[in-house]
Amino acid sequence: MESSIVVALHLSLFLAMNLVLPTLAKVYTVGESTGWAIGADYSTWASDKTFHVGDKLVFNYGAGHTVDEVSEKDYKSCTTGNSLTTDSSGATTITLKTPGTHYFICAAPAHCIGGMQLAVTVKAAKKAASPTPAPAPAPSKAKKSPSDATKGTPKASPTTATAPTISTTTTKPTKSDNSKADSSMGPSLFSLVFAMLIVSWISYYVMLPMVSV
Repeated sequence: MESSIVVALHLSLFLAMNLVLPTLAKVYTVGESTGWAIGADYSTWASDKTFHVGDKLVFNYGAGHTVDEVSEKDYKSCTTGNSLTTDSSGATTITLKTPGTHYFICAAPAHCIGGMQLAVTVKAAKKAASPTPAPAPAPSKAKKSPSDATKGTPKASPTTATAPTISTTTTKPTKSDNSKADSSMGPSLFSLVFAMLIVSWISYYVMLPMVSV
């Protein structure tokens, strides 16, 4: 997976460089509004410019002129007939393909001596700023398994067995039924004796006079 991402990034970088590099090339119109003509000062025109590989020179001129690329020796001597390239279309575009100094003249008689000569020093192509690679996709968070979900929850602590509490309350011994019977018999026996005494008293004082009569 990672290797495929790396390959894709390299391909994207390569394509981006191919698209960016052509946009860095500049097009220079030789002599600007004057064009390619006798009497212009092309040394001054080129002095404040920096040329790089890939840049283009556009020569605009009328009939009777040519654009010839020549050697340094022929440039200095305005020698014609040994041109590396030549064109007389009236609108010549030269692409600067190699670093170094390139020399151009007009091959028409006396035109080179009249000022139609141009020397440009070409530097290596500009290095395009490498595009910032796209950040690698963040690893997707794995779904928590049920076991993972339980990891976060604290385990219930085991309940400690509580020791049985011993009741310290002592139960008073209950009185037996006999004691209850004895307590209940006391008042009833007294009542019986008291009743008998009453009856005896009534019999003695009430019944006795009646018997004696």
